Amino acid sequence: MNEREARITGPEVEDYIRSLCPPSGGVFAEMEKRAERSDVKIVGPLVGRFLGWICAALKPRRVFEMGSGFGYSALWISLFLPEDGIVTCTDRSEENARLAEGYFASAGQTEKMRFAVGDALEILENSASGFDMIFNDVDKEQYPGVFAVAREKLRSGGLLVTDNALWHGKVMDGDGEESTEGVREFNRLVFSDPGFVSALLPLRDGVAVSVKV
Repeated sequence: MNEREARITGPEVEDYIRSLCPPSGGVFAEMEKRAERSDVKIVGPLVGRFLGWICAALKPRRVFEMGSGFGYSALWISLFLPEDGIVTCTDRSEENARLAEGYFASAGQTEKMRFAVGDALEILENSASGFDMIFNDVDKEQYPGVFAVAREKLRSGGLLVTDNALWHGKVMDGDGEESTEGVREFNRLVFSDPGFVSALLPLRDGVAVSVKV
């Protein structure tokens, strides 16, 4: 799935939004080219910019990313963290970890990234609580389990940001696939939990933003 295939808004609207943003350059351009020729999915520059906006506004210090690939979204996050901020990246692939470390080094952001190789949900379960922000982009079947753990690991006022919350539009009617049902159940959980205030933005493939109150 590439960024264009994940569109939820009309192409004219998204193309207009894209036209307002400067073209990707430097490390981001390299990462986007890599994504085009590989099977590693990235959120793309529009969601990347949104993640940067969140971090620029809220200045989180402890960020946990679930499903980092080779670090594209984490790099956007890192650029807008305070000097003592850290984004903990997770992925099952040693190769992705190596690539991410190289990209972060090229961007001068090495000190703001830690990479843990393994299952993101298990790593989060074994991490200390008190995260300011968790970005969720793991396999969609895991989404309900992510919410159960993330609600315990976030501090009060912390953010749970989730990609693919509209899942190609399949969430509206469902199709019986485990991935679709995982996203549907996750959305139900975050919107029905009185401990969170949630919004779902129709950006790219849908981004859910949930604040722990």
